[in-house]
Amino acid sequence: MNTITDSPITIQATSHSVSLTPSWFGEVVVIAQYLRRIGVLTKISERVRFARRRFGHYEVVDFLAVLFGYAVSGERTLEAFYERLHPFAPAFMALFGRDCLPARSTLSRFLAALTPEAVEALRALFLEDLLGRQPDFEQQPSGLTDRAGNAWKVFDIDGTREAARQRALPQSPELPVCQRRLEDVCTPGYTGRKRGEIVRTRTTVLQAHSSQWLGTFGNPGNGEYRKELRRAVEMIGSYLKAHQFPDKHALLRLDGLYGTGAVLADLRGFAFVMRSKEYGLLDLPVVQARLHLPADQQFSRPESTLIRTLYDCPEVAVGSSGLCCRLVVATHPAGPTKKRIGVERDGLIYELFLTKLPQEAFTAADVVALYLHRGAFETTLSDEDMEQEPDRWCSHAACGQEVWQIVSQWVWNLRLELGHHLEPEPLRTTEFAPALSPAKEPTAPACGYAPAVVALPFKQGRFSGCDFALQPDGTLRCPAGQALFATEERREADGSLRLVYAARISHCRDCRLREQCQWHGGNTQKPRRVSVLLHPLQVGSAPLLWRDWSRRQHRRACMQLLRHQRVDVHLESLDQPGPAPSPPILSRAERAHFRLSWEERFAHNEAASTIGRCTITLFGVPESFAASLGLLTA
Repeated sequence: MNTITDSPITIQATSHSVSLTPSWFGEVVVIAQYLRRIGVLTKISERVRFARRRFGHYEVVDFLAVLFGYAVSGERTLEAFYERLHPFAPAFMALFGRDCLPARSTLSRFLAALTPEAVEALRALFLEDLLGRQPDFEQQPSGLTDRAGNAWKVFDIDGTREAARQRALPQSPELPVCQRRLEDVCTPGYTGRKRGEIVRTRTTVLQAHSSQWLGTFGNPGNGEYRKELRRAVEMIGSYLKAHQFPDKHALLRLDGLYGTGAVLADLRGFAFVMRSKEYGLLDLPVVQARLHLPADQQFSRPESTLIRTLYDCPEVAVGSSGLCCRLVVATHPAGPTKKRIGVERDGLIYELFLTKLPQEAFTAADVVALYLHRGAFETTLSDEDMEQEPDRWCSHAACGQEVWQIVSQWVWNLRLELGHHLEPEPLRTTEFAPALSPAKEPTAPACGYAPAVVALPFKQGRFSGCDFALQPDGTLRCPAGQALFATEERREADGSLRLVYAARISHCRDCRLREQCQWHGGNTQKPRRVSVLLHPLQVGSAPLLWRDWSRRQHRRACMQLLRHQRVDVHLESLDQPGPAPSPPILSRAERAHFRLSWEERFAHNEAASTIGRCTITLFGVPESFAASLGLLTA
């Protein structure tokens, strides 16, 4: 040991090596203790099983313990995680009730050998753990309250993509066929703004108010979005049943990937909001007729200068099955650059939004605002990428990559739950949309218009207004086949908008049906006029209220609790001299190398009482939080 004593500060150096405890080790201790306390590790060892090969004396729970630690640590690679963990491997495995740490190569073989049945068993256990315990904070009435006072639960379904680039390899008859490491998990697909040759798509399901993950499904390339959507809807149904919430008030927000009429049959009748990419709906006569009438509302956002003009079409047949949905058409002038979303026609950009939300509870602007609020889901995915990055390649096998992503979401939910234990805060309520104020003449109503109604006849035996059909070009068609054009707009006292249509006098003079159409028959000197009324929609005036918790505060409270605190790890050795152990007595089954039972295999790496006692001291843990985890306090 060398000492410098020529200054008021004494600096000493020694050749003795003492490893620094990783900053994330304290959080691993807390989460491992919580997993043991709620019985998750026992359920994994009993229910997630498969016939293994070349894993030594390890079992599934040994490898999942490594993945849990890896997800908590946030280390960039498994190699870096193993380097930091190596000095504390005995204490780390003892946290999970196990003995030896599997080598990194053994973990790789385990992930490559996983079967789909084992993956599904782990996914089912993940959802069962989420729904079975129902923490206290979930009992609070979170959700969306519409203008009629009804409560809704909002769920987000969307996919993320991880792109990979592969270098070119020489190919000639004298060279063997090249083997790509990612050929089992990736295939060519749409890469979007991420450059790459091959991709893997992961579909995620999020409860929007608590920010809890319900599930994840991954597939090579662009994925199997219809199959994944049906499974996501099943998970949402299980969540609603566990919380005894009615299915009719569950709202699914879907990305434009699902914006076709074909996927509506996969939603099991749930209400939804999605952006449609079937721009052929604009050519439907009912939609064209509505676009030629006055707009319902205008929609803008404070962070953008873009103003959308909204047209609400309540009953539009979508898809080959002809399911009726509510279509909201948003238009805005085209700019100098081409828009990534929407279709341009005659200098206007058209965007389509499909929904099943009732008109009496949600205005057209509310529907568009709810869809655009999906930006909050994008920030959740961004947080996940920064803290855990589950899309990184943990395995070159599809099942291994899937297990890693399930464990990542499990750690996310555990952090949320523990954060609510640390900082139990009430729900926050946000005015998602303000209350509707009564319209003042001659302004348009704040909630939009009901479907157009043609005025009734005023004389018996004459053609009624219903005989003049509204056409896709915005005109009325009389029984004689002539067009009536809008000539006047009048605001009525009750807030209705009256559109007056008139025919040409030259068409009426020579018309063979003039006696049945005009008030005075052939003596009339004026053309036929017909009124079309747009009545205000009867919509509740209450504001939209969004009740949720902070997306980051509770989760990061658990993360940051011990990141800057000291963690002492002390492993006592029990090297006591004793008589040499006698050779064990073998059974006939062991002598004949019969297969071991599940219990015998699990016991191979079970923590032995002879390795010594491990003591881990966590500093900076509140006493109430330690008591909830069952930890001893000094």
